[in-house]
Amino acid sequence: MGQILANIFRVLNWLGLTYFLALNTIYLILIIAASLNIGQYFRKRPYLGLEEALKSPVTMPVSILVPAHNEEAVIVESARAILALRYPQFELIIVDDGSSDNTFSLLQEEFQLVEIPFHIEQLVPTRGLTKSVYIAPGLIDLTVMRKESVGQKTDALNAAINIAKYPLLAMVDADAVLDQDALLMVTLPFIDDPISVMATGGAIRPSNGCNVVRGRMTEVGMPKSWLAKIQIVEYLRAFLLGRTGWSRLHGLLIISGAFGVFKKEGVIAIGGYNHDSIGEDADLVARLHRYYTNARKPYQIVFVSEPICWTEVPEDTATLRKQRQRWSRGLAEVIWTNKRMIFNPRYKSVGLLAIPYFIFFEILGPFVEIGGILILAIALIFHMVNFDFAGLFLAAALLYGILLSILSLLVEELSYHKYDKWRYLRDAVLASILENFGFRQLHAAWRIEGTWQALRKKNRSWGTMVRKGYTQPSTSP
Repeated sequence: MGQILANIFRVLNWLGLTYFLALNTIYLILIIAASLNIGQYFRKRPYLGLEEALKSPVTMPVSILVPAHNEEAVIVESARAILALRYPQFELIIVDDGSSDNTFSLLQEEFQLVEIPFHIEQLVPTRGLTKSVYIAPGLIDLTVMRKESVGQKTDALNAAINIAKYPLLAMVDADAVLDQDALLMVTLPFIDDPISVMATGGAIRPSNGCNVVRGRMTEVGMPKSWLAKIQIVEYLRAFLLGRTGWSRLHGLLIISGAFGVFKKEGVIAIGGYNHDSIGEDADLVARLHRYYTNARKPYQIVFVSEPICWTEVPEDTATLRKQRQRWSRGLAEVIWTNKRMIFNPRYKSVGLLAIPYFIFFEILGPFVEIGGILILAIALIFHMVNFDFAGLFLAAALLYGILLSILSLLVEELSYHKYDKWRYLRDAVLASILENFGFRQLHAAWRIEGTWQALRKKNRSWGTMVRKGYTQPSTSP
């Protein structure tokens, strides 16, 4: 019996080793694909024609939709930042989704809002009652809607879609600070190919530790919290390289709800946001893939790596845990809702590569990671595996991952160079190492909890994010 158990543990350990090697090798492939894409982008960058796009009649106007629920700490700065964007024609629609704090009163005081009569056509379904609509005298491009909250961000977004007047919809989080040209750059693919491009996404980076003045990012910095520093490394991997790589492979499945642009006609064609999905951003993109593929219409969904949306990330484990549970729960629901796409050659890279990747490495990954560590520990205790193998296992699971994180930082430093001080780069490298000792295991546990909630169909609320607000400029040298 002892020999049988030893053989079982040996097989399980080798399977775990193979799994981690495969996962990190896929990351490496995505890094290579992303690096090629970024290199190609920088060769074209001098010829992007941003100034021409500002004056061009083919630059489509954009409706910027901002759902806000208890966002008093950031909402005014965010609105200022958006209204100051360089773009030829856009409108800003803020939906106060049943806030119980001063979100609306701060907006009203800042922009001198005036209530207007309204009639809203139901282009996409909503559940919460719209109570009132406001405009700002002298600012024809600002509208504030107040509605009853039903605990779903999707309802606020659908309500905004119903009053949006322009052909492009930009979904932006309430705490977002966009680079001045971010909207213009993320819409360039629509100018290059106005027929087939249906959606684009921009990069998201943590704003913690940065200086923001009147809605403008004046200085990029590093937060004091190591929890936030680790998330900076995570976001670099996920957006700068992960999504850039998937975009190059034509398998982009997620455009972050914090910053994405969609053709209004496509969003309306699929019925807007799905009220029953907690992962509304991935769900919308998956349904767009399915709709245009089934309709046999040419389409593209593109990630643009340079336009940056800065957003506040959690600096306490309780809030971060809820956020990651929600992300994992949403992803599991999206995969289940779109299960007919799995390994379906009709959906090309999305069905054959992207969705299987998310199943085997994002949903099942936390189970394998926690299980692999436990099995390896038991095997070592009972001398069922030697220390050479244990070292190889840890190298595949940890050192390979650290190397990829440092490669991500290197690509960022050589391309966009946002963190331009040596101490910032030093902290980022240290965070990429520390991430693997405690945080990564906690994160895996939170993702398991989120998947379990999806299986039980529990806890479907939008959830809350405690905001600290933006850092003011430092007076120290």
